[in-house]
Amino acid sequence: MEEEDDQKVSDLIKELVLRLLSQNLTPDSRPIDPNSSDFRNSLRYAVRILSSRMTPSIAPDAAAIAESIKRRLATQGKSSEALTFAELFTKFASKSGPGSVNNKWAVLYLLKIIAEDRKASNAQLDSSLLLPNLALSDTELDNSSRVLRRLGTKEKGWSNGVLWVSKDPGNRLEIAFREFANLIKEENEVCEEVLVRDVLYACQGIDGKYVKFDKNADGYVLPDSVKVPRATRVMVRKLCELGWLFRKVKGYITESMDRFPAEDVGTVGQAFCAALQDELSEYYKLLAVLEGQSMNSIPLVLEKACSENYLSLRRLSVWFAEPTVKMRLMAVLVDKCRVLRGGAMAGAIHLHAQHGDPLVHDFMRRLLKRVCSPLFEMVRSWVLEGELEDIFAEYFIVGQPVKVESLWRDGYRLHAGMLPSFISQSLAQRILRTGKSINFLRVCCEDRGWADAATEAATAAGMTTRRGGLGYGETDSLETLVDEAAKRIDKHLLEVIYKQYKFKEHCLAIKRYLLLGQGDFVQYLMDIVGPELSEPANTISTFKLAGLLETAIRSSNAQYDDRDILDRLRVKMMPHETGDIGWDVFSLEYDARVPLDTVFTESVMAMYLIIFNFLWKLRRVEHALIGAWKIMKPNCITSHSFTKLQRAVKFQLLSTLRRCQVLWDGMNHFVTNLQYYIMFEVLEVSWSDFSSEMEVAKDLDDLLAAHEKYLHSIVEKSLLGESSQTLCKSLFVLFDLILRFRSHTDRLYEGICELQAR
Repeated sequence: MEEEDDQKVSDLIKELVLRLLSQNLTPDSRPIDPNSSDFRNSLRYAVRILSSRMTPSIAPDAAAIAESIKRRLATQGKSSEALTFAELFTKFASKSGPGSVNNKWAVLYLLKIIAEDRKASNAQLDSSLLLPNLALSDTELDNSSRVLRRLGTKEKGWSNGVLWVSKDPGNRLEIAFREFANLIKEENEVCEEVLVRDVLYACQGIDGKYVKFDKNADGYVLPDSVKVPRATRVMVRKLCELGWLFRKVKGYITESMDRFPAEDVGTVGQAFCAALQDELSEYYKLLAVLEGQSMNSIPLVLEKACSENYLSLRRLSVWFAEPTVKMRLMAVLVDKCRVLRGGAMAGAIHLHAQHGDPLVHDFMRRLLKRVCSPLFEMVRSWVLEGELEDIFAEYFIVGQPVKVESLWRDGYRLHAGMLPSFISQSLAQRILRTGKSINFLRVCCEDRGWADAATEAATAAGMTTRRGGLGYGETDSLETLVDEAAKRIDKHLLEVIYKQYKFKEHCLAIKRYLLLGQGDFVQYLMDIVGPELSEPANTISTFKLAGLLETAIRSSNAQYDDRDILDRLRVKMMPHETGDIGWDVFSLEYDARVPLDTVFTESVMAMYLIIFNFLWKLRRVEHALIGAWKIMKPNCITSHSFTKLQRAVKFQLLSTLRRCQVLWDGMNHFVTNLQYYIMFEVLEVSWSDFSSEMEVAKDLDDLLAAHEKYLHSIVEKSLLGESSQTLCKSLFVLFDLILRFRSHTDRLYEGICELQAR
């Protein structure tokens, strides 16, 4: 019974092919010969289509597909044929019941696909021109041994024109496979095994027998002279993309290693190349396995279809899916990092790690661990040891040779271009300050206590001071280490500055002597240097003034200060011009030695000098007014000076002296209030604020900022700032007027004495 059914199906297929071929015959043509090669090829093609298990991607709607066919005919200018088709479809769709076709949509779809697949409009229905892109997968070939679709009528075992066959008497399936293999060989000049092998060679950067690298096309191509189906050519080109990517990555590694140890490669670039090489090693292992499968492939087509070890181009595309993603990513990184180095390279690679694909994320994380290893080692060495081992200028901290007093401010700085994106700006600042603190202690303070603080910081952060304790992805651990190290090292630094170098005491000494806060010392100094400073500046001896300064110290409470502080106080004569007197060029200076000169820099001491000159002139004016009062007070003049003068002259002199006393009283009131404001509202308030900020300072930067704020407050409130220059000039004009007033009173007293003597 089964043999009869099979024969019936075979006869129906032959009859279908014969009718299709006969439709294109002209009256002069000979009838179709069932034994001709054209008929046999067409028959094999029909069996191939009917045996296929491919399912269409559209919904089964007979009316819709009929409308599509009719529209296609109309757009091609075949209006009459479109009308004929519409009439035939109406008749075809209206038939129902016994003898009719139930699955009308499938028949229409089959005819539409065959029509669309035609590549020539000749009279012969050549199977080599039908469905050239229909390539059956290994699974479909394997399943075709069990399933064959057949057209027919509703009989026993049939359902909607399809019969499921479980047996294959006569080995007709094997015969069909052999015929199919012959058909494939006729359409392909190169067998698939050779193409697979060439693709594997191309993926290693090696030209194969047919697949070679074309410089003009910038890729591996299969020459047009090689006859293969278009689908195969597209598949080969797609697979060889992996070889093009491999060629780019391998070329970058070779080029970089040839340049190393040039400055433009660096340790981060070398680590990047090593990480890429490790990935290529895993890639080589995969290719070795695939090449082994290719060498062991079974040549028979039927065995290929049934063997799981057979390596076809389609299976190769499955194997290459993951390596292609990785290789494409590595090629992108190579292009991005070609002109980068150090932290900039690590930051650029890190940006590609922000990916939702777990495969890409894991791959980038593994790559970045290798790439960032030198960078994190630099961070560890800088934070815990203060060492800057950056031969190739890759680190985001740059050091430069400077004087010792400029080490903290100018010795090290951040290089924004080398700061990787996974390290924030605030964290980078803390890293910079921690290493600077170690170097400041080591170079400026000659202290080694920072080593114990660094060890304690590493222990508190849960790691050791040895190499390799940090890596990419451990940002929290890095922040913990930096915070612990900064906290302990900065604390130790401030203790050294406060206790060993007595920073607070020196600040107080500058306030007392340069800002004239030590009243008895200032008054005594003015009394003994006054006569000397009244002389021309070019005649004054600095050594004599230094002796007078020492006398003033011994004669006041300043003698009880620390000898180290007093030895730093010196006389300084500013540059002077012809006509200047000693009062105009005299000043005091304070010798701030290492490491205090980090705070009291040349610019800072210049600001102190400006403040000193202002306060010194204010004290000089006060001293001059006191001297004038000693001459002008009534009991010094009216008691004995005018006894022998005429009454009119005596009255005129007394009137003049009264006016001078009123003027002196106004000047004294102004100077006294200005001095009170400067000494109490400016100096003392600013010092109180500075003392409070010194107590809460956590690092040297805080201390520098507090002192800068303190100095700026004094300058601005003392009317010495840029915004108060007009008022400051007016004050100095008033000071000069008061000094001229003192000069005139001296001359007036001398005149009275001469008049009384005559």
